[in-house]
Amino acid sequence: MQTAMELTRDNIQQLVDISKEKLVAMVFWAEQMPETKSLLALMEQISASYQGLLQLASVNCETQMELASYFRIQSLPTTLLLSQGQPVDGFAGSLAEAKIREMLAKHLPAMWQLKLDEAKQLLANQQADAALPVIKEAYSEAANGEVTLAYADIALTIGDVETAKTLLASVKLEDKQGEYASLMARVKLAEEAADTPEIRALQQAFEQNPADYEVLSQLAAALHQAQRNEEALELLFAPIKQDLNAANGALKQQLLTILSALGQGNALASQYRRKLYSLLY
Repeated sequence: MQTAMELTRDNIQQLVDISKEKLVAMVFWAEQMPETKSLLALMEQISASYQGLLQLASVNCETQMELASYFRIQSLPTTLLLSQGQPVDGFAGSLAEAKIREMLAKHLPAMWQLKLDEAKQLLANQQADAALPVIKEAYSEAANGEVTLAYADIALTIGDVETAKTLLASVKLEDKQGEYASLMARVKLAEEAADTPEIRALQQAFEQNPADYEVLSQLAAALHQAQRNEEALELLFAPIKQDLNAANGALKQQLLTILSALGQGNALASQYRRKLYSLLY
């Protein structure tokens, strides 16, 4: 958690200088008023989430009455936003966190933009696995072209070609620029690499005898290994839909294993979990 800068008459100029580089939130509080301390603690949590873009300053009005008078503080707690050395916004009293963030959003980059930047930096540092949950958060907040392309980039980097294809299919015409074409080329290369002789041989054997569950199981495993999970799940689900205990339950277990490998946050896995639950219940 970020610790607030304790403001005094001696360091007020330092704070003014800081406000020329980033937004400053000044919280005026008093030791004898617990509600003002609660707001200060909340502002510390909020400011920490903005990753250095928001400088928090606290003004103890019991010891810094001169500063409170200078800023014409009439009630406690009071919060002022400072930019370029001048107050630009603020509020008196306590507000819910959502309302505070709504006010800050007028003066700071959106949270999705911060998460997008963080995910891109992680990817640049070859930490694609760490970037994935961050870009998912950004995507849940703003599924715009910039975020979608970055999400597809990360998905391709970790080998999730199907997710990348789904994301790229949703990109609007105006966002189909150079990066989009590059990502589509990577999808094509990944699909070609995933179309192995082993898979083609198993597909041929399965086409000749669709009732051979052993071949079906081997084909599904090979498709999963090649990150062609949608094909693998569709293949396994077809006989399960007809007979939940097909192959003595082995196909259902294989499907569950793939779903588990994809994880709870995977959209494809969620889709097939719902399909399976509809058969069970």
